Amino acid sequence: MADLHVTWADYHATIERLAVTIHDSGWRFNQIVCIARGGLRVGDTLSRIFKLPLAIISTQSYRGEADKERGTLTVAKHMTMTTPTLGNRALLVDDLVDSGVTLDAVKRHLLEAYPAIAEVRTAVLWYKACSTCTPDYHVHHLPESPWIHQPFEPYELMSVSELAERAS
Repeated sequence: MADLHVTWADYHATIERLAVTIHDSGWRFNQIVCIARGGLRVGDTLSRIFKLPLAIISTQSYRGEADKERGTLTVAKHMTMTTPTLGNRALLVDDLVDSGVTLDAVKRHLLEAYPAIAEVRTAVLWYKACSTCTPDYHVHHLPESPWIHQPFEPYELMSVSELAERAS
């Protein structure tokens, strides 16, 4: 399968479809946790739609040119949140599930490190067939597991000096 190229319009429409899918499931949650970096925009938008607090946990596994080389997963020890405690039913969101390693590791981390959380469900925009874990909610299942080119990807290859040169 060819790579999947996503426009900003497609990206936002997919987040909206994910919100409807979650809502239609009937599951009630009181916390959104997003995995940074890819899940930041998804988490922010869902937090606004559902009017729920957003917590952010950072991870890193892709490195190299344009962040296309998978390496060892690093999960941050601490989470950023604006509420004094986390809700007990957390929706963990990311942009996609590829190998499944990150989503699974962060879900386990939340349940182990934050005893206030009784239940975690997962939500992604794209669910690749090569994943070892299945998200609770997703919009697109990709049986051929293509590389996904998201609309913010050009920034990974851009420098501030290039932006300054364009602006002048």
